Amino acid sequence: MSTRVTAEALPASPCAASRLRPYAWWRRLAALGESTPASVGVAIVLAWVALALLAPLIAPYPPNANDMAALAHATPSKAHWLGTDQLGRDLLSRILWGARPVLVIAPLAVLGAAALGSLLGLVAGYHGRWIDLVITRACDIVLSFPVIILYMIILAHFGSSAWNIIGVLTLTKAPIIARIVRGMTLDLREREYVAAAKMRGESALYIMLVEILPNARGPLVVDMCLRTGYNVIILGALGFLGIGLPPPDPDWGGMVKDTYGLMVVWPHMALLPCAAISSLVVGFNLLAVGLRELGLRD
Repeated sequence: MSTRVTAEALPASPCAASRLRPYAWWRRLAALGESTPASVGVAIVLAWVALALLAPLIAPYPPNANDMAALAHATPSKAHWLGTDQLGRDLLSRILWGARPVLVIAPLAVLGAAALGSLLGLVAGYHGRWIDLVITRACDIVLSFPVIILYMIILAHFGSSAWNIIGVLTLTKAPIIARIVRGMTLDLREREYVAAAKMRGESALYIMLVEILPNARGPLVVDMCLRTGYNVIILGALGFLGIGLPPPDPDWGGMVKDTYGLMVVWPHMALLPCAAISSLVVGFNLLAVGLRELGLRD
């Protein structure tokens, strides 16, 4: 008597059921409200997103407009709620406008690093042998360089445009994500549903993208949230070092650089951009903590 192994009899990926349920993602998003850190994190991030989108409408002044009359009294006033900088530019307007490039560059760089790093990690972890060795050593070489010095060399050569900064952040963060995905792939490739996919004759690309990657998404999403916060800090550091976005466009790190020498007289000029950076980083970190809590419950 012969036996036949049917597709129904083969083990299915744990994520297969969620792919069949169209409302699974909506339920996961609704579950964020059950975690206090996630709720606070989402509120902070969404608040900054709203302020950045509405900056052309709610900013009281153009970001580079000078009010020389207010320069003598740069502290907060009715005309300038958060005061002005050393050139008479409204700090509230510059902080609102400065949020726009941060909320574009930081997430885009993380998405680019996640795409590149996930691809490298999947290939290295799934195929192993010399492919794993080459990719792992290449990642080690990139990670061995001092990050800030590497940023300074690349941006000094290619220029400090938004796309160049995104490219630099992508290339320097991808090896870290590749290591994470590689480690998870080494474990997941031994699971029964991966063996079942091989028995069905699925290609290696299909197995990596459909069977392995979705099951690694939990830790990967948490890491992406944390890395977005790190990118916000790096953008501030690049601006402070003078290799961030070119002036006169508002840049939170550049605002600190231009005014930190006046801390004794007008401390608010440097502290307010620092507070903006810190609050956004805290928002992404709390979101990551909440996502991790929800992942541990599943």
